[in-house]
Amino acid sequence: MKFSERIGRTPIKVEIEREGISHELKNTLWNLILQLIVNNRGNVVQYGSQYSPLAYYYRALWMNFFKWPLDNLPMGMYGGVNKDKTDKVLREWFFDADWAILLDFIEFSSGFHDEFRTICNHYLKLEMSAYRFVDNVLVEIGSDEEVVEVESAMKVSNKYSSVSIHLKAGLELLSRKNPDYRNSIKESISAVEALCKIITKNDKTTLGQALKEIEVKHDIPGSLKSAFSSLYGYTSDSGGIRHSLLEGDVNIDLEEARFMFVTCSAFINYLLCKV
Repeated sequence: MKFSERIGRTPIKVEIEREGISHELKNTLWNLILQLIVNNRGNVVQYGSQYSPLAYYYRALWMNFFKWPLDNLPMGMYGGVNKDKTDKVLREWFFDADWAILLDFIEFSSGFHDEFRTICNHYLKLEMSAYRFVDNVLVEIGSDEEVVEVESAMKVSNKYSSVSIHLKAGLELLSRKNPDYRNSIKESISAVEALCKIITKNDKTTLGQALKEIEVKHDIPGSLKSAFSSLYGYTSDSGGIRHSLLEGDVNIDLEEARFMFVTCSAFINYLLCKV
């Protein structure tokens, strides 16, 4: 907490920001783009048919993010990109962009620096943003503990690759522009089911059957097994997630999908520690 906040001269920020980003965070994100990507990728000289790292970044932005014509990319001598003019165009766009589109830009650009996402997460937390990088994409989170659970579950060994595949699919469905909450929940529960099949060495078993076997062999409290069996039942009953939509079925929102994704990730971590 800053001195001015401690003595009550400036307000303390206590609300998580979900619908926008603050002026301070926007400035910080721009500084990260400058320091970690724009000013950290050398010059923009083109060597024959080879583009410098910075020129490659600019061209990728123009073609794959902005979808702008390449002949509008400011050029300099000898076919290279004019860095000063290009940076000016980017800066003007950045500070005029809608906050959600701006985070699209941050997500796209993050792939051009190995530590960008880690450093960005530090400042997103510091400025009370509701969003964090998880497995290369920005998602809304409820706490840093949720991020830890999800990231741990996704970093399982190759032996459990099917688990990771389902979790990554669930995350993509949850975080994309037009989220598919119902199918995200399917992938989340399928990740647990995949792990249980590996643990029991039975590809034909259901999650409910596998949990009964795991409970006995690996000393899992019956109440915990029952709780997760109930969640599985929620996805499998006649009006649930795994069936075709019928009139009167429950509407699935972000809260349900995120809860299932985080809960399944945490349960996967728990099972991996027990077996």
